[in-house]
Amino acid sequence: MRYFIEFSYCGKNYFGYQIQPNQISVQQVLEHALTTILREKIKTTGAGRTDTGVHAKKIFAHFDTDKVLSVNLVYQLNSFLPPDIAVRNIFPVRDDLHARFSASFRTYEYLLNLQKDPFAQDSSWQIWKRDLDIKRMNEACAILFEYEDFTSFSKLHTDNKTNNCKIYNAFWEQNETELKFTISADRFLRNMVRAIVGTMVEIGNGKMEPEELRRIIEDKDRSSAGTSAPPQGLFLVDVGYEF
Repeated sequence: MRYFIEFSYCGKNYFGYQIQPNQISVQQVLEHALTTILREKIKTTGAGRTDTGVHAKKIFAHFDTDKVLSVNLVYQLNSFLPPDIAVRNIFPVRDDLHARFSASFRTYEYLLNLQKDPFAQDSSWQIWKRDLDIKRMNEACAILFEYEDFTSFSKLHTDNKTNNCKIYNAFWEQNETELKFTISADRFLRNMVRAIVGTMVEIGNGKMEPEELRRIIEDKDRSSAGTSAPPQGLFLVDVGYEF
């Protein structure tokens, strides 16, 4: 039987979701908890591999087992897991549903703080020394929908077969001193959202015109885009499936 597990985590103490050699990862901790409680070796497949320090408010993984799962498994896992990982739900799915490849969309949010806030230093990029023009940044967002090849925003030397992504939604909004960027697509390249945010900030502070985003994308060169935003402001907030 295949099961989906819905969970969330604060990425501050982890080198992303996917298991890394000699580094602590969310996958490693989650699999250890499942293996210990179910008393069999459990291997999970996640919806994606977040970068070091990136958070997930809503993410899924799947695993297979022949055991009948206890109705208390969510409670047992949350009692076993550290405070920065929380399981929300575990439910059976059809055998061909895949946490990564069956996802129809993913949505990320990135938080910027325009005011120095000691309580948000691990959950936002604090750029309180700068003024940002959100109108210019949203003008740039509209340009993203015109393209599918986002090589300029991809981490170099990855094993991607294609750098094409279909962006469904992208916009900035402001709530007092907090700016939030929301972006949804069928898939994302490694470091893509952080690279887009870093470039958008340069547009917002007047170092670059919104129209220059076209040249950056068409260059298909990572060096043409801005510096990547730091990881702590990035959250995976939703992954879509047809259950």
